[in-house]
Amino acid sequence: MSATLERATPAVSTKRSAAPAKDSRKLIRGQVRAGWVLLAPALLHSGIFIVIPVVAAITLSFTDYSFGDSWSWVGFTNYTDLFRDQDFLAALKNTILYAVVVIPLSMAISLAVAMGLNQKIKAIGFFRTAFYLPTVTATVAIATIWLWIYNPGSGLANGFLSLFGFAPGRWLSDPNTALPSLMVVGIWQGLGTKIIIYLAALQGVSRDLLESAALDGANRWQKFVNVTWPALGPVQFFVLVTSIVGTFQVFDLVYVMTKGGPGTETTVLVLDIYQNAFQALRLGAASAETVIMMILIAAFIGLGRLLQKADVND
Repeated sequence: MSATLERATPAVSTKRSAAPAKDSRKLIRGQVRAGWVLLAPALLHSGIFIVIPVVAAITLSFTDYSFGDSWSWVGFTNYTDLFRDQDFLAALKNTILYAVVVIPLSMAISLAVAMGLNQKIKAIGFFRTAFYLPTVTATVAIATIWLWIYNPGSGLANGFLSLFGFAPGRWLSDPNTALPSLMVVGIWQGLGTKIIIYLAALQGVSRDLLESAALDGANRWQKFVNVTWPALGPVQFFVLVTSIVGTFQVFDLVYVMTKGGPGTETTVLVLDIYQNAFQALRLGAASAETVIMMILIAAFIGLGRLLQKADVND
């Protein structure tokens, strides 16, 4: 009788343990289904407005399509023609130069301002609102204001410089100052969003670590380098990615303020894409430019990722 009970006991135990495992798998399957249901709207949006346009742009870049009924496959002709086109080369150079200057400067200034706004100062709400206002203001309105600031005759910039005896400048009509003038506006307009993101990240830095560093005799710079900066790693990369995408897509600011002039000194890729697609009706060439811009954005993001990994390893 005892031997029979001993043989029966494992069977009963196995049967009882099988039910929770089955319930767990059922629960996991339900969670997976719920996850896909919640993701469906975002996936549908991405498929319609991102994946399909990207595939269409890549396909059209190998054709001579121009909004007509007939078109033909031309292979890499659009790409080779672009790299012989002086307007495209100028737009490519200006876009890369704009990104190389605007992205690091805007990130550095935003972080510095965010650290200032993270202190206990009077009217902190006013200053935070003031820095964020340009972000929610229409770019056309911002461009109009800066057109007045840069006005050679009655603009604020020349009026301010005249107080110190400097000669008035032709900010947007001088080939030497047109692109830097746009860079200033781009940096100023993009500060608000970055400041808010950095401010939120700074408020999440461990106070215990900062206090421990202070007890060990660390000064402000040492606390920033050894505590604050490492804690901002993921946020830094997010700000970098959004800055790269936004900088390469700059269009309305340039279109309103200079229309790419003087000459091609401020022509950027998106403006050249617009001119090829909707003015010259060369949709194949415009699509090839779009593909090149996507490759550049991916390269800049990849470089940023490598720099972040190197910073973490150090």
